[in-house]
Amino acid sequence: MDGRDGVLRLGGRSFGVGEFAVMAIVNRTPDSFFDGGATYATEAALTAIDQAVADGADLVDIGGVKAGYGEPVDEAEELRRTVDFVATVRERHPELLISVDTYRSGVARRVGAAGANLINDTWSGHDPELAGAAAEVGAGLVCSHVGGLKPRTDPHRMAYDDVVADVIRTTTALAERAIAAGVRPDGIVIDPTHDFGKNTLHSLEVTRRADELAATGWPVLMAMSNKDFLGETLDLPSGRRGPATLAAVSVAAWLGARVFRVHDVAGVRQALDLVAVLRKTATPAYTRRSLV
Repeated sequence: MDGRDGVLRLGGRSFGVGEFAVMAIVNRTPDSFFDGGATYATEAALTAIDQAVADGADLVDIGGVKAGYGEPVDEAEELRRTVDFVATVRERHPELLISVDTYRSGVARRVGAAGANLINDTWSGHDPELAGAAAEVGAGLVCSHVGGLKPRTDPHRMAYDDVVADVIRTTTALAERAIAAGVRPDGIVIDPTHDFGKNTLHSLEVTRRADELAATGWPVLMAMSNKDFLGETLDLPSGRRGPATLAAVSVAAWLGARVFRVHDVAGVRQALDLVAVLRKTATPAYTRRSLV
């Protein structure tokens, strides 16, 4: 990581060590696990992005393919769901950082040309040309860990000698491969990828040991919002995992994670702002109580 200063740079924004970035989720899919397609329609998706910006989102992550099992979505359909929409969002919110959740290099090139700043590859370099595509369009790249799974498959009896060591080995190797392909080092983020290629115990382990991921020097993305490991841990359906998400985010932030992909932007923004003050990387808005 020669020349890295720990700053994450995307578009015209910079996030230093100790600064947190909130990434809002807007799925252009009819079968999202969490919202069931609430932002599939263009106007609904644009309204969700407007609200996310108002609530304090730094980035918005746009996805055109459901992560898990579902109807097949070919590249042409993924492009239809994402490219023009990215262009519209870029025009509507010129300063907003745009991420696109895709594992296809062809999609990465098109959305990058339309204005995306970050390619969120949740399938761990399945397409070997993806990093090069991100480099071609000047986008950053998320390097993830899925334990060798193919896209849109669920884990079954996954086993690791040490899941955190495996995450670190995989994501840092992908980061170095991305640099070799031309991606800027200060545009790379690593993601342990909760629930992907992991059972609940694995996802809990990578959360409680987030400091080891942060110690690699790469900015760490945590995509834990409303996920199944929270539901299994506390026996909660997807619609009731909000407080658990806030707790997990706060712990990961305290341990050094820096980017958070979430559904509840306002709630997570507030939690992260408090963590920043507790870690002494920010100061309270005001301190009048018992002082005046």
